[in-house]
Amino acid sequence: MGKTYILGISAFYHDSAAALICDGEIVAAASEERFTRIKGDASFPIEAITFCLDSAKILPEDLAEVVFYEDPVEKFGRLLTSAFIGIPKSIVQFTVSMPDWISNKLWIEKKIRKELGLKKGKIVFLSHHLSHAASAFYPSPFEEAAILTVDGVGEWTTLSWGTGKGNDLTLTNALRFPNSLGLLYSAFTFYTGFRINEGEYKMMGLAPYGKPDYAETIKKELIRIEENGSFVLNQNYFSYAHGIKTINKKFEALFGQPPRRQDEPITEFHADIAASIQQVTNEILLNAAKHIRRETGMKNLVMAGGVALNVTATGSLRASGIFDNIWIQPAAGDAGGAVGAALHRYYRVTGAERTGRAKDLMHAGFLGYNITPDSKEDDEALKELGAVWTEIGDNEMFAEIAELVSEGKIVSVAYDRAEFGPRALGNRTILADARDPAMLQHLNARIKFREGFRPFAPAVLAEDADQYFDIKGDSPYMIFTFPVKESRRLPADRADSITKTASLARSDIPSVTHIDYSARIETVNREDNPKFHAILTEFKKRTGCSVMINTSYNVNHEPIVNTAKDAYKTFMKSGIDFAFIGNRRFDKAKQPKNESKGGKK
Repeated sequence: MGKTYILGISAFYHDSAAALICDGEIVAAASEERFTRIKGDASFPIEAITFCLDSAKILPEDLAEVVFYEDPVEKFGRLLTSAFIGIPKSIVQFTVSMPDWISNKLWIEKKIRKELGLKKGKIVFLSHHLSHAASAFYPSPFEEAAILTVDGVGEWTTLSWGTGKGNDLTLTNALRFPNSLGLLYSAFTFYTGFRINEGEYKMMGLAPYGKPDYAETIKKELIRIEENGSFVLNQNYFSYAHGIKTINKKFEALFGQPPRRQDEPITEFHADIAASIQQVTNEILLNAAKHIRRETGMKNLVMAGGVALNVTATGSLRASGIFDNIWIQPAAGDAGGAVGAALHRYYRVTGAERTGRAKDLMHAGFLGYNITPDSKEDDEALKELGAVWTEIGDNEMFAEIAELVSEGKIVSVAYDRAEFGPRALGNRTILADARDPAMLQHLNARIKFREGFRPFAPAVLAEDADQYFDIKGDSPYMIFTFPVKESRRLPADRADSITKTASLARSDIPSVTHIDYSARIETVNREDNPKFHAILTEFKKRTGCSVMINTSYNVNHEPIVNTAKDAYKTFMKSGIDFAFIGNRRFDKAKQPKNESKGGKK
């Protein structure tokens, strides 16, 4: 028998992506933004598809099927229903959205056939939350598990839960639009002055600087949390169901201020609002998890959907002990739906056996574009940019990176396969010294060009993690927060501004310790991530510390770098001191075209 290739596609909302599986194995997966360099690119992912097919050295005609991650007809039905119910308020939204639907989004099958040259009969549609559920369960390390998916909205569903066992997956319960935890969180994202579908991370980072003074107001006026794990939103305060905006004047009056404009300062009020909605979000997820555990009796939980990327909520859920084990799809948002769609089709159609395994099937997240050390194409592209470098072997590179970071330098690395999902896990990463209390502000201001309160995540040797953090087990995907150990904490008060407060040292690894003494951890083990493990090991030899700052190799409002060319361009327009791209070493001081916006600390 020949191999069975199935392509999964997500597109047309945000973060379009493609994923290719072969006989149940994930061969490649990537977001379109990595190739087009458009943050959150929602267009048809032809570049990501081409990459996936090239990775397997196959043509479109070699595909058994192509699976789209949601049902466009059902989604269109929701938009029509919402528009009809919301007249006359919905007229503007309807007028704005319909041309794209009529000319593009409704005819996805035709678009796929045209782009890939496929005949009819090879294209299949799966529901949005079933794609999320499959992306969570099938790659997980569990033989059986409860499943929870939470996001803004798919076709109609906003939250679903069910169970998976072997190759069987069933969603038994669902919450429907307009009751949506994702849209509730996004409404507050807009209200605090951040961009929806991008600024949720910012609001989550802002929350620990505030007090949850408005949490009871939210629960009294905006949402009713039910004992069965569900909730109901009071639509009198929201506009997203029928209008272009997410909130209305009644929402603003409830909290006493208009939405913050993006150019306005962030105040204590905004921090308190962020803290309040984060506390309510945590409570909603815990309530749902308790109900699911009671109903299913299962000890394992898997999660996907955009809300599953809220690391504060998932950290709280993991710490609660409601479930013995939790695994979250590292590409939990819409991009991961491409993986789920393909895997669901494979297991349900072929009936292939799926058994529990010691590790998940995500290949540590390294499913994207490959930067190889001996690529002549990369050499030519870099020479065209005027780049100057020296070749370096692996062991020498690991030692030099560790030495440079220990000296206070900012170092970027881009080699091997890129990560799939929103987290940089060591292959498209900027590294710095977590022990330096000035590093947080330096990185935010001179490297990432972003708000000064934004925290940075630590990468730590897996075998040493419990020496720094209250953690049991591994956290390889930066998808949970954990407390910094009491023995490492330092007392710190609050300053007269949020940025100054962020600068205060709260532990002996201050630049990865958030104001609430939490950290979003990546544990690095030798088997899954040998190069990064070697770098951290060399750093430990020099400093006695197993922890480094690990932040994504990009600047604000840009996707994480993908190719060697991307990596060099970002290196040159930021304050990064040294870059290692493939097995090439780049010293900023020796580059003839130094466009750096950074500078000395």
